[in-house]
Amino acid sequence: MGLNNNADYYWYWLCNIPGIGRRKITSLLDGLGSAKAIYGADDRTLRSIYGIEDRECRLISDSRADKSIYNEFLELEKHGVRFVHRESDDYPERLRHIHDSPVGLYVRGKLVDEHRITVAIIGARGCTDYGRQVAYEFGKSFAYMGIQVVSGMALGIDGAGQRGCLDGGGFSVGVLGCGADICYPRENIDLYTRLVESGGIISEYPLGMNPLSGFFPERNRIISGLSDVVIVVEARQKSGSLITVDQALEQNKEIMAVPGRIGDPLSKGCNELIKMGAMVITCPEDIKQSSVVERWMESYVAGKKYFDDDKTQCNGDIDTKFSLDSAINSLASAKNMVYSQTNLYPKDLDTISKETGLDVTVVSQLLLDLQLQGVIREVSKNCYVRCGI
Repeated sequence: MGLNNNADYYWYWLCNIPGIGRRKITSLLDGLGSAKAIYGADDRTLRSIYGIEDRECRLISDSRADKSIYNEFLELEKHGVRFVHRESDDYPERLRHIHDSPVGLYVRGKLVDEHRITVAIIGARGCTDYGRQVAYEFGKSFAYMGIQVVSGMALGIDGAGQRGCLDGGGFSVGVLGCGADICYPRENIDLYTRLVESGGIISEYPLGMNPLSGFFPERNRIISGLSDVVIVVEARQKSGSLITVDQALEQNKEIMAVPGRIGDPLSKGCNELIKMGAMVITCPEDIKQSSVVERWMESYVAGKKYFDDDKTQCNGDIDTKFSLDSAINSLASAKNMVYSQTNLYPKDLDTISKETGLDVTVVSQLLLDLQLQGVIREVSKNCYVRCGI
């Protein structure tokens, strides 16, 4: 088929052999080391690998002559998709260090920047309007801070956090539980389109693969794996978001949770996480309390960025540390300015905007942060007073 030693195709072929799943692929790689070696191995060699049976040997042999796999590989570019594998230079470094790392990824748009902090914003699909607003404002503030946002592009909290990041001019990646060419859920087609254009879409499933329930727990390990910190906004006591948290803990990632009202079903998951030791996050600036972020900022003082395992190093731009720090300080100063304009009598959003000289959208975001901190409250639509006055 004229492979011309195309390493990308060998890996694509390995991930698309009918009847050979990820566990068998792992066994093959453990035994032979590379996709090219597996492609060139004879049946006797394949049978010598632990867990590989005669049936799998026949499937592998038949797939080498399957022109449809090669033709699908050639079609990727037409769909605006590229295939990234473990030997690719741009395979995400963070994923190399997690258990059961993806063998290959289908990518539309861009991958996360390894030199920047990345957070996952996750939570309930059937969230409250409050939770949706919190996720959106967090995503937007993180964009201002230069922090990337990763999530599953789901309805509710996931999509809201990613929309906020994009609206703030930031970078976000959606990890799908279906083919990268399929928008799921369909209601988020606007978000999917924006991520393709100015962010990224990632999937480990081949093009055309419809979403299946078993795919979502698998994709969650990629969401947490790409992240430095996982933030849960709203979650029930038993939810898919907590599966992501479990996987993040296995990957030694930090967990932060937005506290909720006692007795509210959508707050039980977050409140339980806090009781178990998750850090509380009530405003975007709280991200600075994360030891990962502190370490990242300190490393830039020395002109270095360390990956999660503290062993792999790469050069970074020392100014990035100061841009994050100054963004956080700038937000804090603006928040103090907004707070100083509130008092005993209700003030509306437009009035506070005029008195502070800040844009209405910025003031709205900061007022939400102050509400989350419990220092002001909204007494009527867009009218605020200080708490305790």
